[in-house]
Amino acid sequence: MNVRRPSPYLIVFTLWLLVFSSASQTMIIAPILPLIGGTLGIPDSMLGTLVSAYALMVGVMAIVSGPISDKIGRRRILLLGAGGMTVALVLHGLVTGYVSFMAVRVLAGMAGGVLSGAAVSYIGDFFPYERRGWATGWVMSGSAVGQIIGIPVGITISARWGFRAPFYLFAATMAATVVLLFLRIPQPPVKRTEGRLSVRRAAAGYLAMLKRPEVVWAAAAYFTMFFGRAVYLVYLPTWLERDLGATPGQIATMYLLGGFADVATGPQAGRLSDRYGRRGILLLASVGLSLVMLATPFVVRGPTWAYPLFFVTMVLVSMRVSPFSALLTSLVGDERRGSLMSLTVALGQVGFAVGSAIAGPLFARAGYTSNAVVGAVFVLALGVIVWSRIPEPGSATATSAPPPAAGRSREDTD
Repeated sequence: MNVRRPSPYLIVFTLWLLVFSSASQTMIIAPILPLIGGTLGIPDSMLGTLVSAYALMVGVMAIVSGPISDKIGRRRILLLGAGGMTVALVLHGLVTGYVSFMAVRVLAGMAGGVLSGAAVSYIGDFFPYERRGWATGWVMSGSAVGQIIGIPVGITISARWGFRAPFYLFAATMAATVVLLFLRIPQPPVKRTEGRLSVRRAAAGYLAMLKRPEVVWAAAAYFTMFFGRAVYLVYLPTWLERDLGATPGQIATMYLLGGFADVATGPQAGRLSDRYGRRGILLLASVGLSLVMLATPFVVRGPTWAYPLFFVTMVLVSMRVSPFSALLTSLVGDERRGSLMSLTVALGQVGFAVGSAIAGPLFARAGYTSNAVVGAVFVLALGVIVWSRIPEPGSATATSAPPPAAGRSREDTD
């Protein structure tokens, strides 16, 4: 199918809608878990596995789908992932118990893994490096808008029409993404992996990337970023409720303010990184976030004190996401970009899972101060790694990657 070159704004909106739909269906699970358990008769002790299964499949499929997207093109992988997610979300309406719900969450996780690195990879394919921060910032703000709008709406309609209703809603928005991808979004004319796709070739491709020091450091930095975030954030609501008497409504308000901070900051941070460079902004945000984390258990004396602090926290978190993602797209050539983004997403999932697992014992044995300190150390480590070990394109320390225009003789207009 011949697709005309669209406006960059249409590209950004389509990818934004994809991120909004995918993130919203992920985030809605936690607040409606009690409703799911009560409706389907699932014990509390088993509800958490529905979340873990999704995260596990995202990590696995991210690794699998990266080389595939490098081979078949980003447009096709986006269509496969978005189409699979639409079907999986519709199937939530047919669940009758634990086994069937687990099955649809596994399917959704597989689709989420396919999509995980594809949106940012497409940005790397379509936009020049000096515009990728702007595009990434707006696209990733879809997750924050899901936190502000998608989750409250999902909770409201689930209370009235049952837990299946939010999944139908997000299936509709994901289906709209599929239509836009099919009708208006082209495959950028970038070099793709040649030869037969196989497990051995895919593994060899990952190993070849990991022989480059800057890629290893980038992967370590991505793990570190999500690890520190999980250690700090997972038990923050529990600490506020148990030790400072916060109500669920106050916690919800705190996250709502955080979502607004994310939306306001992400695109601006991406635009600034286009102009002034990624590494400086990442270092500044990491140092600032580390200080805020360290101050949290000493500054926050009541629930309302958490509002401005969490707002600042999410501003600094958002300042890191789009510049870091844009920086990652420059580390390899077009034919390996999907693999690199998928690898880092998978390591981010592992980092978040490990951080979440460690956060519990830290909180139980030493209190939330230990979570804040450990989280701050790893957040600061991210800034140090990026500043000292990951080159910016055009800098004196940058290693030479395959030129972006190399091999762009094969344009896919499927």
